[in-house]
Amino acid sequence: MEKLSVSHMNARFALPNRSFDFLQFKHSIFFLKFPNPNQNPNTNPNLVRLRRLNCSVSDGTVPSSVGATDSSLVVKKAAEVSSDLKGTSIFLVGMQSSLKAGLGKLLADALRYYYFDSDSLVEEAVGGALAAKSFRESDTKGFYESETEVLKQLSSMGRLVVCAGNGAVTSPTNLALLRHGISLWIDVPLDLVARDVKEDLFIPGSYPEVKDEQFALYDKYRAGYATADAIVSVQKVASRLGCDNLDEVTIEDLTLEALREIEKLTRVKKMIEEAARPF
Repeated sequence: MEKLSVSHMNARFALPNRSFDFLQFKHSIFFLKFPNPNQNPNTNPNLVRLRRLNCSVSDGTVPSSVGATDSSLVVKKAAEVSSDLKGTSIFLVGMQSSLKAGLGKLLADALRYYYFDSDSLVEEAVGGALAAKSFRESDTKGFYESETEVLKQLSSMGRLVVCAGNGAVTSPTNLALLRHGISLWIDVPLDLVARDVKEDLFIPGSYPEVKDEQFALYDKYRAGYATADAIVSVQKVASRLGCDNLDEVTIEDLTLEALREIEKLTRVKKMIEEAARPF
């Protein structure tokens, strides 16, 4: 995976209850000149300093604000975490937002992982967002089974950062699939989520109506989110950084927090493994 500029991965997923056996689709994953792991990341000219993240994925572009945390700190922390992580995939759960997606992309870049959005994969497999919406409404069980199949395929791979949709936390089967990796709940305040939905997805209705809808979704899936291995909270990061405005919290800040949580989890796992070894 070293020295890649753009990489395309073709994935094949078997979707149940459909008139075809397999659907093949292309999902583009973008990497911007990975640094040589043997070089000091602080001096490497190929180091990507993602002050403004704007990666293209199948569902569009998701920008972030200018980072308060230097992105070289993110890369440095990722290098420290990688040895114990050993290619374990990362699954991000929580309400869909630009912060969650942006964190996932930057985390993948820093760890030299592939990035996938599971909702986008399902949508692409069934023919687009409108087709996916129609499929969900006409055959909810079949749609959920398709989501499970996508998660099953992704969970069998390594070195992935997966931005998981709400379907990932709706059943014991899907929650068990997340256990193949490390799961993080990206806890974004509903005010920010509603604003994203209103501005980026052009959802009809007033802002209060959109916020009420998002609150209903949050209330529905909160118990599933809470099963994650760790939480990355925008509010807690803002408080620790002394930010008066949540908009001051950047993708870089959240990604660094995610890496710290991953580091804690891998250390605990390592300690348990060492304790289990015979004397």
